[in-house]
Amino acid sequence: MFLHSILRSLIFPRRFLSIIVVFTALVIAPRAVFAQQITAAERPAQLDIRAAGAASIRVTLKPVGLRDLPANPSVADRAYPAAPISLRQITSPVKRKVGNLNVEVRPNPLTLIVTNATGVLVQEIVFDADGNLSFKTGNSPILGMGEGGPRPERGKSWRDQKVQFDRRGALDMMEPRWQSDMYGSRNPVATLFGTEGWGIFVAAPWVRVDLRSPNRGIFMPFKPTGAEATPQNVRNQQQTAGKGLPPIGAIVPGLYDFFVFDAHEPPKAMNDYSMITGPAAMPPKWALGYMQSHRTIEDEKQLLGIIDTFRSKRIPIDAVIYLGTGFCPRGWNTPQPSYDFNPEVFHRDPKLVLDDMHARNVKVIVHTVPWDRDKLPTLHGTIPAKPNETLDSSHIQNYWSQHVPLVKAGVDGFWPDEGDWFNLHERVKRHQMYYQGSLSTSPNARPWSLHRNGYPGIAQWGGWVWSGDTESSWKTLEAQIAVGLNYSLGIGPYWGSDIGGFYPNRDLTGELFARWFQMAAFNGSFRSHGRTWWTRLPWGWGISDMGPRENGNANAPLREDSPAQILQSEMNNPAIEPVARKYSELRYQLMPYTYTLAWEARNSGLPLQRALWLHYPDDARARGLGDEFLWGRDMLIAPVYQKSATSRDVYLPKGEWYDWWTNSKVTGGKIVSRSVDLATMPIYVRAGAIIPFDPVRQYTAQVVSEPTTLRVYRGENGVFTLYDDDGISQDYVLGKGTWTRIIWNDAKRQLTLEPGAPAGMTNITGKRIFRVQVLPEGKTTTVNYTGKQIRVSL
Repeated sequence: MFLHSILRSLIFPRRFLSIIVVFTALVIAPRAVFAQQITAAERPAQLDIRAAGAASIRVTLKPVGLRDLPANPSVADRAYPAAPISLRQITSPVKRKVGNLNVEVRPNPLTLIVTNATGVLVQEIVFDADGNLSFKTGNSPILGMGEGGPRPERGKSWRDQKVQFDRRGALDMMEPRWQSDMYGSRNPVATLFGTEGWGIFVAAPWVRVDLRSPNRGIFMPFKPTGAEATPQNVRNQQQTAGKGLPPIGAIVPGLYDFFVFDAHEPPKAMNDYSMITGPAAMPPKWALGYMQSHRTIEDEKQLLGIIDTFRSKRIPIDAVIYLGTGFCPRGWNTPQPSYDFNPEVFHRDPKLVLDDMHARNVKVIVHTVPWDRDKLPTLHGTIPAKPNETLDSSHIQNYWSQHVPLVKAGVDGFWPDEGDWFNLHERVKRHQMYYQGSLSTSPNARPWSLHRNGYPGIAQWGGWVWSGDTESSWKTLEAQIAVGLNYSLGIGPYWGSDIGGFYPNRDLTGELFARWFQMAAFNGSFRSHGRTWWTRLPWGWGISDMGPRENGNANAPLREDSPAQILQSEMNNPAIEPVARKYSELRYQLMPYTYTLAWEARNSGLPLQRALWLHYPDDARARGLGDEFLWGRDMLIAPVYQKSATSRDVYLPKGEWYDWWTNSKVTGGKIVSRSVDLATMPIYVRAGAIIPFDPVRQYTAQVVSEPTTLRVYRGENGVFTLYDDDGISQDYVLGKGTWTRIIWNDAKRQLTLEPGAPAGMTNITGKRIFRVQVLPEGKTTTVNYTGKQIRVSL
């Protein structure tokens, strides 16, 4: 006011006075601050950031007025805390602690900077003006993104192309598709783990992922073209309109709902991811045994004869799987889709035949395909149905009712094939139906089903997935290792492939089958399946007749000189059956270890088959290895995927390791060359490991008289909590089980056994005898454990 009075007293024309006043205000008044309106799809929006877990945050950008997020089957239904950051406009950087992470929000452009408690950068994410989301990639491999790999390059043989494990360097259109070659089906997931220490899971919208830039990645929201509005069906499934994508009604323009993980300690990030997408259901123990798939069937005599051959040859097996008619000339049922037993196969009451199978201690699984849209317009609902749900032909409770007579007849599990034409929500709903439906019919028996389509969220519905119809080749065997590892980082813990590859050709030999069998013994799903299916029997390569022949094109005439035919000269190979028996036996001997991994998958989110990065995040070489893996924390598996190999290079992370076969000790932090014969796949065990090892069983429920051996590998301290339960009931959901904590003090050479149930669990303890073997010396001691702490000096 003082300056203004002086100016008015001066002799200036009024227009000059006005200019001076304005100029003075601009010079001496505080600078005007204009808030940036937060928008989404050019609409006012709200940004909420809240804790999602101990190592993660949930970021939601949604148009104002959208009260609830659209239904999303990939995000489990649970309560989240209030958002420490909730903004509709921003004028200057906003900093808050969100859970255990620090978040800074900056305007122009809207940017999130996430650091951990020690101040280390986790991720920098920018909401770009064009609607994309860009993020920092770093210089280390990026893993995850679901199952499968890229389409083969045009004009080049896929057999000559490099296997994609690290996802960097490519634009991925995230197209769900059936694919054969070396990868199999593509089930894409926008879950990325940067091995420098970050993770992102974009739950909404459906995005394409551009990782071509060396520094920054881009999530690009999918924009419907209109073609997706018409549901795809059996007849138009070759189109790529809306199959495997979210339904149009679930797409909200501008909506973002994503999670950011601090993955500097990868197990913590995996635990959070499991809680966000739903903890994995425990499978029935029998599902972790060997499964033999059948194709063209003669009759019930043949079916029982094959089971009897397994038993007489003493090759362990837990389940037999039967294909449906139409996918082969004669299957278990009348022509698909059908839920009726085939009278050409079952000459007696099918229940009596299945009773005979159960008496031989195998479970029975049947192949099914869904009805087309005329009988199954969509899939919706829950089992049991909620009061507000419409019980029409699409409700999963009504659809499940068609399966009930099969369960009553003795069917133990299902192999729901096809359904590729379903949209994303229907695919997940199908997993839910086979889980909830099975429990509605058999309330205290764990469900089991095997699907070709998967997505985050299926683990809570007992989701198991196999990689689809791959080609038989050495390149495919190599690629399947990487496929399984990336699947396990984003979809669920239970994955497998058709042993030998699905489509037979001249690459399919007894040697390839044996090497694939070895690798599959360390997959979640241990199943042999493929065309010309007698060659997928463990003894099939030792006979001259390869059975019903099939090639890549089931309608093409068979020619002996066709490259799609298995060579007759490869038959009568007696070396293959002993290899298959050896690794099937090993699978069953390791069942206490593997079943504990199943509990860990539920309790901690760690998969059974693990990328080395999960436990060696600071090892630059280990981060990018997609041709070897960890089975749990302590066993390193190096499948042999080279034809006629006499050695296999294996990278061992830092530390001391033991050769499984010889017990010789090897110093890690380097590549070792391991000589191999046909019966040997390199396996190494970490010093400090405690591996429970059982006598050979012919099926998982077989009672044996010899005790479990605890193999203790000297050189480091070790801890292992052995888990067990009845293997079939839902008691584990109630927290009932047996946890035995086993502690090895290497300096004192002392082993401690004690109850190890987590808080809130009911530890069912009893007397148990263990045989303890200290390696490499091999000294053995018997321990009588009564459920109370006991220490043994060795």
